Amino acid sequence: MMYNEFMELFNLRNIILVIVLIVGINYYKSKQEVDVQSLSLPLDTKVLTFGDSLTFGYGVARDKSYPSVLVDLLHVTVINEGISGELSRQGMERLPTVLERHKPDILVLCHGANDILRKQDLTQTKANLNQMVKMAKDKGIYVLLVGVPSFDILTFNVPSFYYEVAKENSIEIEDKSLKKIMDGENLKSDQVHPNEQGYDLMAKNIARLLSENYHLSAKTF
Repeated sequence: MMYNEFMELFNLRNIILVIVLIVGINYYKSKQEVDVQSLSLPLDTKVLTFGDSLTFGYGVARDKSYPSVLVDLLHVTVINEGISGELSRQGMERLPTVLERHKPDILVLCHGANDILRKQDLTQTKANLNQMVKMAKDKGIYVLLVGVPSFDILTFNVPSFYYEVAKENSIEIEDKSLKKIMDGENLKSDQVHPNEQGYDLMAKNIARLLSENYHLSAKTF
């Protein structure tokens, strides 16, 4: 085979590979979009998002917080009960009144970040989270726990006590979003808070878990 013919075949093969790769990427993206579009909960579902600045939506406009994005994804009532700077102990003290006021079907609990940042006793943080989960489950509320990564210099792993709380209470945990956000710069507005894209990622992952796992029989009574 002549050199020129060989190069033509080589280039043709590369072009075909690139086309296949592009088609595959676009197909994957389209499947992901279909997944998002197909998310759903019963229309009368009331979701309470409870936590600190990560729930409040610090660093972005109010309508870009993850609870606000959840409304657009799930088309149900979503209540934002995030207070910036709150410790888990304060959240534990506040939650009973909030549950009584809103009477939600679902609690999305994202707490403990300030305990980690302020180097609180994480054994107590775990106990506070356990108590908050118990408060909700005793009222028949479905609970989804969001794992907050430790803010170490080199790694952003979700501490083991989040997994322990989830396992001990037989609840789902969303442990990927905040780790991914903290691992990179393009999803953060500062060192510890997501930007619009980061909150959007949180909302999509939370919505997917709720859509897959919540149904009326999943509530505890």
